[in-house]
Amino acid sequence: MKNDELKQNILLHCCCAPCASYVLECLIPQYNVSVFFHNPNIEPHDEYVKRKSELTKLLEKASLTSTVRILECDYDNAAFSSAALSLRDEPEGGARCRLCYELRLLETAYRAKAGVFDFFATTLSVSPHKNVRVLNEIGKKAAKEYGIGYLQADFKKKEGYKRSVELSKQYDLYRQTYCGCQS
Repeated sequence: MKNDELKQNILLHCCCAPCASYVLECLIPQYNVSVFFHNPNIEPHDEYVKRKSELTKLLEKASLTSTVRILECDYDNAAFSSAALSLRDEPEGGARCRLCYELRLLETAYRAKAGVFDFFATTLSVSPHKNVRVLNEIGKKAAKEYGIGYLQADFKKKEGYKRSVELSKQYDLYRQTYCGCQS
């Protein structure tokens, strides 16, 4: 029996390649990882396409294409924009961001439960701009709602963000200057 057959399966919500770089480095030794690119908050559409292609580039350059597969949703910025319309004036890190996290993590939990996964997680906590307490609270809520495990994590610890920057340079990854939402 191969070692990979003993590992549990995790569905990793990926916001972008730079954040995914370090998180994949952490998780691959312990889990069979599939990445889930579900980011309806990203606008404009060209930016969404660019970030999605950078994720593929990361897997190719890190020689992970045979071990990590990408799952994705259709781009649906209209759903995010409609849900966030009343929150346009909220500050960064406020209610609009919370809604965005909820949309993405609920969909990830749903897909994890519908698939062959034991857990789900998100790369969002590697960012110093994201509130890990809120992310993990939402992740636990989504896990309970769908009856699936959630890997609580703060990937920025142990210099995770710094390592993601190093890996981004190593793999020549595009590092965006905003989370995705232009509201």
